[in-house]
Amino acid sequence: MIDKTRCSVQIAIVGGGIVGTSVARELSKYNLDVLLIEKEAEVGWGTTKANSGIVHGGFHEVPGTLKAKYCFPGNQMFPQLCEELDVSFKQNGILMVARNEEEMKTVEQYLERGLERGVNVRLLSREEVLKLEPHLEPSILGALYAPEGGSVMPFELAAALMENSIQNGVQLLTENPVTNAWVEGDQKVLETPAYIIKAQVVINAAGLFADDLARMFGDDYFTIRPRKGEEYLFDMTTKDLVKSTIFPVPSTKSKGILVIPTSEGNLMIGPTGDDVLEKEDLTTTTDGFSRILEGARSLVPSIDPRKIIAQFAGVRAASSRHDFIVEFSPNIPGLLHLAGIESPGLTAAPAIAADVVQMMKDAGIKMEPKIDFEPRRRKVIRFHRLSRKEQDQVIKENPAYGRVICRCETITEGEIIDAVRRGARTLDGVKFRVRAGAGRCQGGFCQPLVMEIISRELGIPFEQVTKRGTGSEQIRYAAKELLTREVEQ
Repeated sequence: MIDKTRCSVQIAIVGGGIVGTSVARELSKYNLDVLLIEKEAEVGWGTTKANSGIVHGGFHEVPGTLKAKYCFPGNQMFPQLCEELDVSFKQNGILMVARNEEEMKTVEQYLERGLERGVNVRLLSREEVLKLEPHLEPSILGALYAPEGGSVMPFELAAALMENSIQNGVQLLTENPVTNAWVEGDQKVLETPAYIIKAQVVINAAGLFADDLARMFGDDYFTIRPRKGEEYLFDMTTKDLVKSTIFPVPSTKSKGILVIPTSEGNLMIGPTGDDVLEKEDLTTTTDGFSRILEGARSLVPSIDPRKIIAQFAGVRAASSRHDFIVEFSPNIPGLLHLAGIESPGLTAAPAIAADVVQMMKDAGIKMEPKIDFEPRRRKVIRFHRLSRKEQDQVIKENPAYGRVICRCETITEGEIIDAVRRGARTLDGVKFRVRAGAGRCQGGFCQPLVMEIISRELGIPFEQVTKRGTGSEQIRYAAKELLTREVEQ
């Protein structure tokens, strides 16, 4: 039997998605011993990575739900949060468009719902909508407009939240899934492949696997029901097709097929909303693509599928309660569930994290603010956004910024080195932090060069560089080793 390392912390957060990292950063403001445990090689690789990136306006959610409680306050926190963390955020606005009289009546109902919550919303006439978005379907009747809706890169935000959390004293344990858990006196115990971890409080932010973690503790009062969403990403030639995020009138099951300008400029369409049996079913389908394209073209007819450069799917952690679950377990003292956080979970996450602090205080946990909390992480140099003069200055200070590695996105060696030094350990970790490999060729040219930089920076053999952690190595042997083997044979 392997002798596992044993350790104790005050608070253990299980799950490094947008909720877990938001909570980690919020708790890092206090004198607490906090550990975040993530099963993947990096944070943000579950539902977060495949998120649409929409910062919702706050008018969609059914009154009286936790989704409604947290969405609009979360929306209001995003500008300051992203400014402090130097994360790409675009407040591009949201349009919910009506294509017939019946839909217009529904849009008016959402207007009233938004106004009751204090959301900045208003109705636009057909002429006003088409002036704002001339490529929309010309026959639409009008739209609800929420100018404070926005767009963010979800993985970048999760990584930045974690980076700032570590900066303020939080510990991170990756590639260690929780395999067992139990109660031992007044402590909760978590077992991973390498560790036995005791904690005063366990925060269950395990996303799709939150019910599994709860059951390990003998807590079995909710179920996660996975719901898959497929999405399709376009190249940069489509970046001016729409400026706002375009919603149809939603159904009872989902918010519908959207047309989404990402904060980095790509256009994206989707998602579907299909209940699935497998929590890790990330397949895309011909049927899903057909439904998405039809739905997107009913809003923006000129969408051209030939410009799609990537397709992917994410699985949402819908709960049996049909709402967020944000509460201490009624059965296990010190077990805090943050579960069922589906849409608008990204938007709600900062508000949920702030509420966790209050819940901890209410539970009698001493929350002493740090006098030296640093809310800002070190600024990121985004070379392609700089003026020529600024680029020249950056290159003089560090010549690595003068070597372009990713031609599609104009990403330099200096940016990739910086990403690794901030915490990236894999090709995907680099890609989703700085977009090296995210362009038209999807890494066809730059991937070996990025691998070389990761190998050098981490001091690992070339063949140990992975796409997304152990088991996703990109080559079997380094070229020199392969040639040696051939000679010996």
